[in-house]
Amino acid sequence: QVQLVESGGGLVQAGGSLRLSCAASGRSFSSCTLAWFRQGPGKEREFVATISWNSDSTVYADSVKGRFTISRNNAKNTVYLQMNSLKPEDTAVYYCAARLYAPSTLAYDYGYWGQGTQVTVSS
Repeated sequence: QVQLVESGGGLVQAGGSLRLSCAASGRSFSSCTLAWFRQGPGKEREFVATISWNSDSTVYADSVKGRFTISRNNAKNTVYLQMNSLKPEDTAVYYCAARLYAPSTLAYDYGYWGQGTQVTVSS
């Protein structure tokens, strides 16, 4: 019911910025909790940030708090991740995910996923 396509990844030097976008299709988008996860080389997929359906609530992983900002525009069916002050440890494939209603930091709880976009931060 929901399809997600990420874009905006690339190569950036440490201290730089990138903005990821996730374009969604499906009539249930406006009621979905949206999130970003990432998976670095040799690591498990980890939570990055989530945002409620009406943008009233956001939650960030401690590792990105103060540097990353998640936002959404329901009229455009798009969720964003603004990434500032990037560090080499931010290097990962970033995934957009969606679930209905309740927010969650667990990848297991999300039933809809994009294909991922690569972010590489050089030192």
